[in-house]
Amino acid sequence: MINQDKIYGLTKVGSFLNNYLTQSPDTYDTKQQELQAILKRSEVENPWFDEANLRFSLESWASLLNASALETWLSKYHFESKNKRVGLILAGNIPMVGWHDVMSVILSGNIPVIKLSSKDRWLIPFLLKLWNDNAEGGISYELVERLENFDAVIATGSNNTARYLEYYFKDHKSIIRKNRTSVAVVSENDSDEDLRKLADDIFIYYGLGCRNVTRLLIPEDYKLDRLFENFIDYQSIINHNKYANNYDYNRAVFLLNQDKFWDNNFVMLKEDDKLFSPLAVINFSRYKSLDEVKAFINDNEGDIQAVVTNLDLGTESVKLGEAQQPSLDTYADNVDTMAFLAGL
Repeated sequence: MINQDKIYGLTKVGSFLNNYLTQSPDTYDTKQQELQAILKRSEVENPWFDEANLRFSLESWASLLNASALETWLSKYHFESKNKRVGLILAGNIPMVGWHDVMSVILSGNIPVIKLSSKDRWLIPFLLKLWNDNAEGGISYELVERLENFDAVIATGSNNTARYLEYYFKDHKSIIRKNRTSVAVVSENDSDEDLRKLADDIFIYYGLGCRNVTRLLIPEDYKLDRLFENFIDYQSIINHNKYANNYDYNRAVFLLNQDKFWDNNFVMLKEDDKLFSPLAVINFSRYKSLDEVKAFINDNEGDIQAVVTNLDLGTESVKLGEAQQPSLDTYADNVDTMAFLAGL
């Protein structure tokens, strides 16, 4: 059974975010000023979390935290108030990446025991307090430095870290997430507008998210100039010190190794079969038929978070420009978190 008070409180969080994002800063009330200060503090502590990316994350969540979207999502599941303690080890690669897990545990009638990422320490606690203040009877959660006394765990880490997590939590019910990335399949029919949308899929969050495209599949005779021409709106990304350091380093490595690559002074394209690419680099390969594309996706299914394309490939995919706009029922690593929680 879904607690309607929790849903109502969460919709109030959505309304608050919408008001914050649409109002002028000189009209902010005390709570909005507090959020503004948190955004500035987040950027100081983690320069990857600049204002544009923080606001993009807040806008994404503001659009989802409404009664219609929440009730449609939750209607697919049956919950009992079990009050299981679910340990959460959150990632910090992009702003609020762990919010979906936190929200899911609370709405499923369980208690999140939250170990925040050191890279993302302020936004989630602020929103939890706001949710608690607006839900009649409040919500239950704990913020901890070390996970103890829990019944299940959801943890996110690198492939290397995941091996240790799987061993450490072997006696608990768990979801252990690993490295994933996203691929885009471009066709000759994609317009310049479509390619500009693809640029969003690549460059939002500086390419640090698992839904960011790091691998392109393009037609055999496709001109790379078309990509560079439609990526130009993101040229200012090179002014970010950390991104520029990655760009300079990877460019130097390519030059030293005499690798062939294409460069437009803020991102490099490299013809490479590898799924994962370094920051500021996009790997690509050319295809002769869609059968080749489908085979590549099938071979790498376990490492792909999202397939981004306007083509009908007969597999689950999202349109160009929609990679960073997942719905509430889009789950990391394609593991249904809510079904897991409902089954505890």
